[in-house]
Amino acid sequence: MSNDDGTTVEITHKTIGPSRPSRIRVASRIKVRDLRNAIAEKGRFPVTNLRMILRGKALQDEEDGEDVYVTLKDEDSLTVAVIPKRPVGVETYDDDDDDEELKFKLPPSASRWKRKLYYFLRNKLKLPDIILMGLFSLSLKMWAIITLWFILAPIAHRWELGPIFLLGTGFSIILLNLGKRQPGDVSAYSIFNEDFRELPGTYNAERIDRDIRAGHI
Repeated sequence: MSNDDGTTVEITHKTIGPSRPSRIRVASRIKVRDLRNAIAEKGRFPVTNLRMILRGKALQDEEDGEDVYVTLKDEDSLTVAVIPKRPVGVETYDDDDDDEELKFKLPPSASRWKRKLYYFLRNKLKLPDIILMGLFSLSLKMWAIITLWFILAPIAHRWELGPIFLLGTGFSIILLNLGKRQPGDVSAYSIFNEDFRELPGTYNAERIDRDIRAGHI
């Protein structure tokens, strides 16, 4: 837990509740993430539920997509809070919990440049979460297709092919979203099935004629 020059400090951390203060030796300059992991490991706390307060300020692991470092001194005191887990089977109707679930969050596996872009759009441009969700849910392939569409659109307009370009775009969207049937699947439209086989229970003119001839109607 030491930094590059090997300087370490001994700090005190006090967990909120009926517990005694504990001491731990860590690097004098350390990532908040590493400090959280060290305290969670020593106290056997769930690291995801651990919150830390230093000098009256809550410590965050990241800021604008970058790891946050904290500089510690000997005899520094750290307040630790462990957020209790919600009991299994207990439902709550807290509006804050509902709002938290609706917020878009990047997965932990997201790359560094994607995190920096996410924090820039959220903190600097103040984009709402619904827009962020749409932006980051698209793959690189889809972004390439969208970029190519905007490049070709002015060219099509210049050559007076705008209507054809829009129709082609519509048909392309339909074809790309048709999906693929698995072996053994049957389409609801008999014309697409082998031997024009219909789904069981299909009620059409042929079925009505057959029921009339058989006296069922």
